[in-house]
Parts: sequence; structure tokens; C-alpha cells
Amino acid sequence: MASAAAAPSVHERIPDEVAALATAQGLGLHRESFLPQRLGAWRMAGLFLFAVLGLACFVLPGLMFVWLLAQSPNLSRKQAAKRIHLFEEGLVVADGSGPVSAFRWDSMTVLQQITERYANGVYVGTSYLYTLFRQDGSTVKLTNFYADPERWGAAIQHEITRAQLPGVITALENGATLGFGDISMTLGGIATPKRGGAHWGEIQKVEVKNGTVFVAKAGKLLAWSNTPVAKIPNFFLFLSVVDRLRDGHRPAGR
Repeated sequence: MASAAAAPSVHERIPDEVAALATAQGLGLHRESFLPQRLGAWRMAGLFLFAVLGLACFVLPGLMFVWLLAQSPNLSRKQAAKRIHLFEEGLVVADGSGPVSAFRWDSMTVLQQITERYANGVYVGTSYLYTLFRQDGSTVKLTNFYADPERWGAAIQHEITRAQLPGVITALENGATLGFGDISMTLGGIATPKRGGAHWGEIQKVEVKNGTVFVAKAGKLLAWSNTPVAKIPNFFLFLSVVDRLRDGHRPAGR
């Protein structure tokens, strides 16, 4: 199904306002920028057809399709100007008027929600929602309005993990208890409000299926814990910490 035209990331010259904010935040060198995902010819034609038919027959539905056309990056300069700019140490979200917000990998939090959509059992696409949080509580939501969400989404998660994992491990080694949503971890084990605690040596398996993290505990037939990925902050960091701590408690030879 041809629903979107190709709009890859670019290595364009970033606006002076974005560069100034990145410098002020210590974000380092610019890596790449992600543009809005332009609608493909077939989808544009479909929206235009529904707009004409709607205006001719029902008016209000037609106006809705006219609005969708007008808000598409293909026709709206305001929408087409939006960008996600990735830097060495963070990112800047910007629109045609300049930068909207800046985030540093070492202090930000992200929640991801990736949903596969089906119609009558047939796969029709995937929705991406990444909610970015700064320490001051401000948030920005990024969706597959931007091209290549599988790339920029994974990049955000990987960079957060790279920047924050050493500090998280040090904090755990110093006796801290760290929370990832309703899951808390210490150097010795993992706990949830519903299931209580378990030592790392008791955890047989941690796996992700259909957007849910399942934790298997020794002696339990069913999953000891299950938590939606969408409720686990910094999900890649969470998995890296779990792997590191479980490896440290595995008996020799396993």
C-alpha cells in the first residue's frame, strides 16, 4: 500500500536559532535531521476525492478532508518546516518559527508506544508515539508524522542508554533503588507493587512479546510479572540494566 512518499533523514544546514540552542545546551555536533513524512500520491488523490465527494454530498465530512489536505506537509509550509534535529548529546525539536524544545540524552526520559494496526486481520501500518520528558517536567510528543520513526525512535533510546547506563549502574552499586515505572530494581533484585520482590538469581527469563515485558521467576508456571512497554520509562536502558544485573547473578557456566 503506497501511503507515504520517501522522506529520508537529511544532513541539511540547521537554522542559526537551533544551532544557538544546541550550543547553549552543550549538545555537541549535529548528526542528522528528520523531516515530516510526506503523503504519497495515492493518499493525496484519495483525500482529494473524498473532499470533493464530501463537499458535494455532506459538506461537513468534505470539510474534514479539506482540513486534512491543508494540514499535510505536502501543502502546508508550516507543517513541512518541522524537524527533529539529532546531536551528539541530545536533540532539538523545531518548527518554522525556530526551536521548540531541547533535550539532553543524559537527563531526559522517554516513553515509547509502538502499535501495529490491522483491519479485518490485514496489517495496515504501525503507529509510533514517543513522549519526551525533561527534568523540569516539560514534554514533547513525537509521532510517525516524522519520516523513519523506526530509526529516530531507536536512536533516541540507544543514546539515552549510552549516556545514562554508567550512572545508573554506579547508583545501584552504591545501594540505590531505581524505578522504571512500577518496576523497581536494586543491585540484588527486582520488585513490583503487585508481586513483591525477587532476587536476580530467581529470575529465569525476561522477554518482550506483543508490546509487553514478561518476567519469569523460578517455580512459577505463569509470568511472575507483565508490564506494557509503554509504561516503562527509558525502555532500552531498562533492558540493559536488567541484562547487566542478571549476568552478574548467573551461576558460572550458565
